[in-house]
Formats: sequence, C-alpha cells, structure tokens
Amino acid sequence: MRGVEIRDATVEDAEAACEVTRRSIVELCVADHQNDAAVLALWLGNKTRDNFAAWMTHQNNTFLVAVEQGVVVGIGALTDAGEITLNYVSPDARFRGVSRALLGALESRARQQRNTRCTLISTETAHRFYRDSGYTDDKSLAFNSTSGHPMSKPLAPTIV
Repeated sequence: MRGVEIRDATVEDAEAACEVTRRSIVELCVADHQNDAAVLALWLGNKTRDNFAAWMTHQNNTFLVAVEQGVVVGIGALTDAGEITLNYVSPDARFRGVSRALLGALESRARQQRNTRCTLISTETAHRFYRDSGYTDDKSLAFNSTSGHPMSKPLAPTIV
C-alpha cells in the first residue's frame, strides 16, 4: 500500500491510536451500536489514552500502527496467543487498504510467534471483511463476549 507505513507502536502513539479507535467505532461501526448512547458509552469506556499506553507496554501484546504522512490512520493489536484484539482504521482512511495491511502484518507477527491460527471477535461492520480475508465463524471459541462474531483462520507456516 503506497504511502502507508506499518510499524510497531510506541507509547507516544497512544493518544493518536485511541483517537483513531474511538472515531472508527463512532463513525464506522453504526451497524453495531445503532447510535445508541448507552452502547457507545460501554464500548468507548475503556478507550482512553492511558489504557492504550498500558496496553501498548503489556508484555504479551503486539501493537502496530499504520502511519501516513506522519499521521496514525490505523491501529492493530495481537496477543502472544494469536488473538487479534484491535484492528481499527480512521474514517479518513477507510477503503484504502489500511485494515487489510494491518491484518496482514498482525498475521505475519502471529506466525513469527509460532501461532498456527489467529482468532478474533468481529464486529458486524467488519464481519464480511474478515470472511473475505479467510476467517470463518468459529462457535467453538470461548470468548467472554455476548456480541460479535468469534472467528478464526489457520495460518500457513512462514517459508524461509
């Protein structure tokens, strides 16, 4: 993807990553929250700069940012167990391949960590995107969530 760099996030990216995530949820995930203030408040409640900084420095997380002309336009996160916990794009960068590039980088990192599959809980908004990216609905996954679509994808080994 031309002009966008995917790199490891730093604590200095926490505020921008938080803002991208919050804007993405509010502006792009309407199919999920239906502009319900209570639902949005719950979803956004832990999306603070301080929480992002803590998540970014947690030993078992990988945080990546997509940066275009010095501006964070996407955020992705992965646990060491291969669970993708975040993949959000700025509304200003939607449909430009940022989420797909972040997903590819997260999957590559999961392979480097010797994971044989990635798991995630998809929003309604992103469900088709993940299906088109090779993920399948996986009701066997025991996520602590009452909403969203538990999904997984086997990862082909990295060939050296």
